[in-house]
Amino acid sequence: MKGSGVFITFEGIDGSGKSTQARMLAETLRATGKDVVLTREPGGSVGAEQIRGLVLEGDPDRWSAETEILLFTAARRDHLEKTIQPALDAGKIVVSDRFADSTRLYQGITRGDLRGVVDTLHGLMIGREPDITFIIDMDPATGLARALSRQTSEERFEDFGEELQKKMRVGFLAIAKEFSDRCLVVDGNRNADVVAAEVAELALERLA
Repeated sequence: MKGSGVFITFEGIDGSGKSTQARMLAETLRATGKDVVLTREPGGSVGAEQIRGLVLEGDPDRWSAETEILLFTAARRDHLEKTIQPALDAGKIVVSDRFADSTRLYQGITRGDLRGVVDTLHGLMIGREPDITFIIDMDPATGLARALSRQTSEERFEDFGEELQKKMRVGFLAIAKEFSDRCLVVDGNRNADVVAAEVAELALERLA
């Protein structure tokens, strides 16, 4: 599935500021006259948002890694069908807070040796990668403190603690090397405006 638009994703550990950066980039691109759809995962469509509540709330051991992979893939498929692909087909820029790279790490590596399962399901049911992925790199302890300070009901993965954050950071940097054609690593340990300026510059270079 490939449209005429551009698909941009943001990845990073919890509390890295990726959600803020996704929003700020969408605002910057809109200011230049571009048609932008800002979305998120899990979620981004009615069905996917319903699944979001299942996977992000409750006890840390609520689901096995295998069940999580199926739930996230189902949510992503609905998100792709209902939101992402129609926007890309219309020539729009889609900016998403998370996509498949998060599942490759959270469920595929850090929750069990299931990366092959994630990639197989991704190939069968999703079938596309982003055009550009920004990985917001962040100190794990700082990211966890930020994430926990939000005090939302969606804290299931934050409850796994700093060790998961450390594994995720290593994993995201490995993803950046594996998919070096689309991944750009940005230092998130700085003021949000400074980070946003770098992200915007890199995005506009790629879009040009």
